[in-house]
Amino acid sequence: MAGLSFCGNNVTKNAYSVDTGMLNNGCFVDALNLVPHVFLLFITFPILFIGWGSQSSKVQIHHNTWLHFPGHNLRWILTFTLLFVHVCEIAEGIVSNKQMDTNHLHLFMPAFMGFIAATTSVVYYHNIETSNFPKLLLALFIYWVLAFITKSIKLWKFAEYGVGVLHLRFCITALLVVLYGLLMAVEINVIRVRRYVFFANPQKVKPPEDLQDLGVRFLQPFVNLLSKATYWWMNPLIIGAHKRPIELKKIGKLPIAMRALTNYLKLKDAYEDQRQNAEDPEKAPSIWRSMYRAFGPRPILLSSTFRYLADLLGFAPLLWPLCIYGPITVPIEHLNKKPVKEGSVVPYFEVYFMSSNELLQNTSVLAVLLFLALVLQRTFLQASYYVTIETGINLRGALLAMIYNKILRLSTSNMSMGEMTLGQINNLVAIETNQLMWFLFLCPNLWAMPVQIVMGVILLYYLLGTSALIGASVIVLLAPVQYLIATKLADTQKSTLDQSTERLKKTTEILKGIKLLKLYAWENIFCDSVEDTRGKELTSLRTFALYTSMSIFMNAAIPIAAVLVTFVSHALINKSKPSSSEAFAALALFHILVTPLFLLSTVVRFAVKAMVSVQKLGEFLQSDEIGDDSWRNGDMSVSLEACKKHPGATKAINRKQPLLYQMDSYEQPARRPLRPNETEDVAVKVNGGFFTWGSNLSTLSDINICIPTGQLTMIVGQVGCGKSSLLLAMLGEMQTLSGKVYWSKLPVSEMLHEANSCFETDGSFEETRSKNRYSVGYATQKSWLLNATVEDNITFGSPFNKQRYKTVIDACSLQPDVDLLPFGDQTEIGERGINLSGGQRQRICVARALYQNTNIVFLDDPFSALDIHLSDHLMQEGILKFLQDDKRTVVLVTHKLQYLIHADWIIAMKDGSVLREGTLKDIQTHDVELYEHWKTLMNRQDQELEKDTEIDNCQTALERKTLRRAFYSREAKNQVDDDEEEEEEEEEEDDNMSTTTSRRSKIPWRVCWQYLSSGGFLMVFLMVFSKLLKHSVMVAIDYWLAEWTANGDGPVNGTANGNGPVNGTANGNGPVNGTANGDANGYAPDFGNVTGDFVNASAAAVFSNRTNSAAGLPDSYYVPVFIILCGAGIALCLITSLTVEFLGLSAATNLHHNLLNKIIHAPIRFFDVTPLGQILNRFSADTNIIDQHIPPTLESLTRSTLLCLSAIGVIAFVTPSFLIALIPLAVSFYFIQKYFRVASKDLQDLDDSTQLPLLCHFSETAEGLTTIRAFRHESRFKQKMLELTDTNNTAYLFLSAANRWLEVRTDYLGAVIVLTAAVASIWSSGKNLPSSMVGLGLTYALTVTNYLNWVVRNLADLEVQMAAVKKVNSFLSTESENYEGSMDTTQVPEDWPQHGEIKIQDLCVRYDPLLKPVLKHVNAYINPGQKVGICGRTGSGKSSLSLAFFNMVDVFEGRIIIDGIDICKLPLQTLRSRLSIILQDPVLFSGSIRFNLDPERTCTDDRLWEALEIAQLKNMVKALSGGLDAVVTEGGENFSVGQRQLFCLARAFVRKSSILIMDEATASIDMATENVLQKVVMTAFADRTVVTIAHRVHTILEADLVIVMKRGNILEIDKPETLLENEDGMFASFVRADM
Repeated sequence: MAGLSFCGNNVTKNAYSVDTGMLNNGCFVDALNLVPHVFLLFITFPILFIGWGSQSSKVQIHHNTWLHFPGHNLRWILTFTLLFVHVCEIAEGIVSNKQMDTNHLHLFMPAFMGFIAATTSVVYYHNIETSNFPKLLLALFIYWVLAFITKSIKLWKFAEYGVGVLHLRFCITALLVVLYGLLMAVEINVIRVRRYVFFANPQKVKPPEDLQDLGVRFLQPFVNLLSKATYWWMNPLIIGAHKRPIELKKIGKLPIAMRALTNYLKLKDAYEDQRQNAEDPEKAPSIWRSMYRAFGPRPILLSSTFRYLADLLGFAPLLWPLCIYGPITVPIEHLNKKPVKEGSVVPYFEVYFMSSNELLQNTSVLAVLLFLALVLQRTFLQASYYVTIETGINLRGALLAMIYNKILRLSTSNMSMGEMTLGQINNLVAIETNQLMWFLFLCPNLWAMPVQIVMGVILLYYLLGTSALIGASVIVLLAPVQYLIATKLADTQKSTLDQSTERLKKTTEILKGIKLLKLYAWENIFCDSVEDTRGKELTSLRTFALYTSMSIFMNAAIPIAAVLVTFVSHALINKSKPSSSEAFAALALFHILVTPLFLLSTVVRFAVKAMVSVQKLGEFLQSDEIGDDSWRNGDMSVSLEACKKHPGATKAINRKQPLLYQMDSYEQPARRPLRPNETEDVAVKVNGGFFTWGSNLSTLSDINICIPTGQLTMIVGQVGCGKSSLLLAMLGEMQTLSGKVYWSKLPVSEMLHEANSCFETDGSFEETRSKNRYSVGYATQKSWLLNATVEDNITFGSPFNKQRYKTVIDACSLQPDVDLLPFGDQTEIGERGINLSGGQRQRICVARALYQNTNIVFLDDPFSALDIHLSDHLMQEGILKFLQDDKRTVVLVTHKLQYLIHADWIIAMKDGSVLREGTLKDIQTHDVELYEHWKTLMNRQDQELEKDTEIDNCQTALERKTLRRAFYSREAKNQVDDDEEEEEEEEEEDDNMSTTTSRRSKIPWRVCWQYLSSGGFLMVFLMVFSKLLKHSVMVAIDYWLAEWTANGDGPVNGTANGNGPVNGTANGNGPVNGTANGDANGYAPDFGNVTGDFVNASAAAVFSNRTNSAAGLPDSYYVPVFIILCGAGIALCLITSLTVEFLGLSAATNLHHNLLNKIIHAPIRFFDVTPLGQILNRFSADTNIIDQHIPPTLESLTRSTLLCLSAIGVIAFVTPSFLIALIPLAVSFYFIQKYFRVASKDLQDLDDSTQLPLLCHFSETAEGLTTIRAFRHESRFKQKMLELTDTNNTAYLFLSAANRWLEVRTDYLGAVIVLTAAVASIWSSGKNLPSSMVGLGLTYALTVTNYLNWVVRNLADLEVQMAAVKKVNSFLSTESENYEGSMDTTQVPEDWPQHGEIKIQDLCVRYDPLLKPVLKHVNAYINPGQKVGICGRTGSGKSSLSLAFFNMVDVFEGRIIIDGIDICKLPLQTLRSRLSIILQDPVLFSGSIRFNLDPERTCTDDRLWEALEIAQLKNMVKALSGGLDAVVTEGGENFSVGQRQLFCLARAFVRKSSILIMDEATASIDMATENVLQKVVMTAFADRTVVTIAHRVHTILEADLVIVMKRGNILEIDKPETLLENEDGMFASFVRADM
C-alpha cells in the first residue's frame, strides 16, 4: 500500500507523529478538514432521497420553481466560486504530489471531498427552498461553521510557519476561508430575516402571483441561477416538441411584469410626465427619454456588465502566453524536494509548496482553465443577450399599446383626407416598433465595442511596439469603407422596401379587380406595370446583393492584410522576429479588433434606423385627435378601463401606485346641465353647425336640426349632398368650425324600460345605465366587418341573448345566408375565409346595429346593396317593428323615397345644407315643388312595394348562390389539395410517435432542390465549386504557415504560426452577415458570437510553442507561396459571396415572374375559391423571404458548415486520437440540433401566426374607427389588442429563449471540443508532433465553438424559409386560362364585331369540370342593335350567361357566334377587348381618372369628356383639381358608391364596342340617377346591342327582346308585349308582382 497512504510514506520521517502537538502535524490538519464534508454528505444524502420521493406528489407546477430565501443569487454565485477554488486546490495538490517521493493523498483528497460537499450543498439547498422546508437549513448552517473553523485553523498554521502569499496553497486556503465565512453569513441572514430554524413562529411568505397562476409558463425570471444560465427549464418544452407540436396553450401567458399593459402604463407615465413638466407645452415629449425612464438603467447596466465580463474573459486567454514566457519572478528552488526556510526545519514542510506561476506552466491545468474561461465567457454573453431581448420585448409591447391608444383617438379627417393611411399605421406597428426593439438588442454593443478596441490596441502595442500600430491602422483605415458599405446596404434596403410596397399595392389592386381586368382584357397592362415595379425592385436587390458580398469580402480580407503588414513592418523596423507566443497573441488581437470595428458599422446603422423610427412615432403621437366629445358623456377618457377584467393586472398595479394607476382616469367629465329651453323629447340637436373634414371649407354648413326621441327620422337627398357626413358630424367625427351638438339625457322611465329589457340578458340595472346610455348603434354605408365569426360580428361584445339574436337575424333575412355557411354563424368572415358579397356584409352590419341595446340607432343607407325584397323586409321587420317597438330613436339615411311615408320626421338635404325638415305632411303643405319631385320618383318605386314575396329577388339569391358555389368548389378543391396538410395532420393524430417525429425533424430537401434549380444549374455549380475551393485554400494557407514556422526560425516565424486563425475568422465573421440579416428572421442579432474567435490563437500558442529551431528552407521559398495563397483566398471570398447572392437573386426573379403570370392568367374560378389574403401572402411575405432572407441564410449555412467540417478535419489530421472523442460529441450535437430545429420551427410558426391577428386587429380598428367610437367599444378593443400583443410577445420570447438554449448548449459543446483537442495534443506531444501543427489543430478547435450554433440556427431558419418556396410552388401548379384560341388574330377583322349580331346555339356552361352545368342547351338569336333584357329568379343562370359571352366560364358544349365568329375560337385577348360590360360592383383603380377610363392610353381627351358627359360626371370632374388627371385613391374611396358606378358606365362608353352587357349595373344608385342612366343607355347606345341583366323587371319593359331564364334554361323569349299577353307566363307573373 506504499502507493496510496494518506500522509505519504516517507521512511526518514514519521509522517504520523504528533510529538510536537496535534495541530502541528500538517497531515492531521488536512484530515481535520475532511470532517465537515463527511458530516454534510452523511446528513444530506438520506434527506435528499426521501425528499425527492415525496416532492413529485406536488400538484401545482410552479411551486417547484418558487425561490424565496433572501440572498438566493449571492449564494449560487459564492457556491460556484467555491467549486472553482476547489478545482484549483485539487489541481495544486495533484501537481505538488508529483514532486514527492511517495503519494501524499492528504494534498488533494480533502479538496476533492470539499468539491463533492459543495455540490451537494447547493442541490440540498435548492430542494429545501423549492419544497419550502426551512427547518432543514440547520444542517447547512452547521456545515458552513465547521468548514470555516477547520479552514481557519489551517490558514493560521500556515501563517505561523511562515508560508506566505508567494505560495499558491496559502492563497487558496485564504480564499476558502473567506468564501466559507461569506456563505455562513448568508445562512445566518436567511435564518435571521425569516425567523427560521431557532425561532418559534417563522415568517409566512406567499408565492408571487405569477407562480400561483398555472397559465404562466415562462419561468426564466423565477428559476434558480444555474437554470437561468443554461435555460434548463426549457428542456421539457423543447424535447416535448418532438412528440407533439408546441401550441399556444403550451407557452401560456406572460408574467405580469412583462405584459403589455404593465409596460404601457410605465411608458405612458414617463411620456405624460414630460408633457406636464415641459416648459414649452408645444414641444413634443421626447420618446427616447420616456423609453429610458420607463425601461431604463437597470437592464442596460446589467446587460453591459455581462457583456464587459464576457469581453474581458475573451482577453484573458491572451495573457496566458505572456505569463508563461514572461520572467518567472518568484524565486523558489522548486527542484529541491524539501524547500527549507532558514530558521526552523518544521515537520510542516514534509510536503512540497509550489509557487503560483508554476501551476500556470502546467499544460493540463491550462487546458482546463481555458475550458472554464470559454464556458464562462459564453454564459455571460448569452445572459447579456437575454436581458436586452427581454427589455426589447417589453418595450415593443408598450409601444404597440401606445400606438393603439392613439389610433382610437385619431381624428377621422386624418384618415379620410389621406394624411394617415392604413399603410403608415401598419408600418408603425410592423416595422418601427421592431426597429426599436432590435436597436435595444444591439445597444450594449455601442459601449462594449469601443472598450474592446481600445484594450486591443494597447495590448498590441505592448506586444509588438510600433509595427503593431501600423497593422492596426490598416484595420482602422478600412473601417470607414466598411461603414460606407453598411450605410449603402441600409439605403438600398430602404429603396427595395419602397419598391416592394409599391409592387404589393399594385398586386392587391389587380387581385381585387381581377374580374374586371379579365373582362376588359387589361390583365397584361396591369401585369406589365407590376413587372415594371418588380424590375426596379430587382435592381435594388441586385445592388443590395453586391454590397452584401462586398461586406463579407472586406471582412475576410482585412485581417489577412493587417497581419501581413504588421509582421513585414516588424521585420523591417526591429530586424528581429517576434516570438511565437507574441505572434499568436498579436494575431488573436487583430481578430478582436476587426470584429467590433465591423460590427460597429452595423450597430450604428441600426441606431440611425431607430432614430428615424422614433421620429415617425413622435409625429404619429402628435397627430390630430378627435375633439373631446364630453357632450356625449366622455367615457372616452377611460382609457384601458377594460383591464378590470384582467385579473392579475390591476391587482399588480394597484399595489404599486394606487392613485395614479387607476387606469387613465375614471372620473367622468361633469355632465352639462340642461338648458331650460331644451326639452328632453329631442335626442340629438344641432345648433348653427358648420362642420368640415379638415380643410377650412365647411362640408356641412348652417345645420339646425332636431332628432326626436323614440321616433324614426329619415335623411334624404341626392348622391354626395352630405347625408353620411351629417351622421358623422352628430357623432363628433367631423371637425366643428362653429355651432354645437347636444345629446339629451335619458328620461327615467326610459331607463327603467331599458333595464327591464336588459334583465334577461344578464346585466344589472346599473350596468345597463352606464353601458347603453350614450353609445349609438351605427351601421356605416361601407360595411365594416371584424375578422371573427358571424355571431361575434352581430353581438359585437354584447351578452348573447338567444331570442333577441334570432329576431335580429330574421329581421335582416340573414338566416338563409347563415345556413349556407359551412359552420353556420360560427364561420369566420373577413380576411381569412369567405368573402361575403356586399349585400350580405351590409346586412350583418345592420344586424349589429339592431342587436346592440342602444337608445339611438344610426343607419347610413342600409338598403344600398340590398334588393327590394330584403329592403322591404328589413324596413318592416327590422326598423318599423323591432326598433320602433323598442321605442328606440332611429335615424335612417336612404335613397328609397317610398319609405318616407313611415317617417316621423324627415330631413331633406342638398349640397351640404338642410333643405327642409319636418313631417311628410309639413313638406306636402309647405314645399309643394319638392313634394311633387319626390312623388314622381316615388311612383316608380311604389310600384315595387306591393311585390309578391314569393318572388325571391335575384340579387340576394345570387349572392347566396355565389356563396354556395364558393363552398361547393372549395370542398372540391380541398379534397384535391389541401397543401398536403391533411396528410400531415392525420399522421400527427396517429399515436405512432416514430412517424410524426421523423416527419417533423426531416429537412425539406425536395423544396431546397426546387429552389436551387429555379436559380439555374450553372449558378448552383459555381456556388458549390467556389465554396469548396475557398475552404480548401483557407486550410492550405494555414497548413503552409504551420510548415513555415516549423521550418526555420526566420523573422517571420511568429507570423506564420499565428496566421492560423486568420482563416478561422476571416471566414468566420460569417455570422456577422448572417446576423445583420438575422434580425429580420426574428432573432436578436447575435453579434457576440464573434468574440470567441480571439480565444483561439492565444491558447494555441500556449500549447504549440515548444521551441523548434530546426533549420529549414529560407523565407524566400515560403513568402511568395504564402502571398499567392492569401491572394487566392481573398479572391475566392469575393467570388463565393457573389455566387450565393446572385444565385438567390435569379431564383427570386424566376419564382416571382412565374407566380405572377400563373395567378393573373388563372381562370376566374381560382379567385372564387382561393381567399384573397392567401394569394396576397405569396406576393408579400413569401416573396420577401425568397428575395431577402434565403440567400444570406444559405450563405451563412454553407460557410459555417464547411468551416466546422474543415476544422474537424484539421484536428483529426493533427491528432488522430481526437476522433475517438468526436463520436460522443457528434451524437450529442445531432440530438441538440434535432430537438432544436423542431421546436424552433413550431415557435417561429407561433410567432408568425400570432403576429398576423395583431396586425389585422390594428388595421381593422383603423378601418372601423367610426363604428367603434359610435358604439363606445374602445375599451373592449384595447383589451383585445393587449391580449393579442401579449400572445405574440410570449411566442417571440420563447423563440428567443429557445435560441439562447441552443447557443448555450452548442457553446459548451464547442468548449468541450477545445478541451478534447488540447488534451489530445498534450497526450500525443510525446509522439514528436511539430508544435506548429499542434497550434494549428487548437486554433481550429477554437473556431468550431463559434460556428456550431450557426449551423443549427441556419438550418432551422432555412427550414422555415423554405416553407415560403413550397407555398409559392403550390400555386405554380394552377391551370391557366387558354389564351391562345384556335384562330389567328389576323383572321379577325379590325372592326369586329361591327353589327353586334349574337347567335347562341345549344350552349352548355359550367364553372368547373367538377361542378354541375349552370346553363343547359340554351338557344337564342339577338339582332344587331337590339336592346335585350334577361330576367329570372336567382340561380337561373343570368350572370353565367353574361360571363359566357366573355368565355370566362367553361363552355363545354354548343357555341356563341358574334358577327359570324365563334367566340370560343378567338384568342381571349381579342374577344374581351372588343366587348364592354358594366358590373354590379363598381371597381376603380388608384391612379388618375384618365387611367381608370382608358388604361391603354388610346383615346383622345374629347372622347373621354364625352363619355363623362354621358355618365353625368362632366361637371363634377371639371370641378376637381387636375380634371382628367385628378387623383383616384385606392378602390376609388374618394368618390361615393353611386359616383363610382357612373365612372364604370363612362368606362364602358369609352370603349366604343357594338355590344354592351349590363350586369345589374344600377343597384347602388338613387332613383334620379338611375332614370338618367336608363335614358342615356337608350340614346347613347341607340345603334348598339345592349344586353341588360335585370334584377328589377321594370327596367326592361322598354326592351326589344326579353329572355326569361329558369334553372339554366331559357323559359320564354320574345318581345315584352307578346310575353305580357300570355297571362300564365313567368314574365307576366314577374311584372304583376312588380306593379
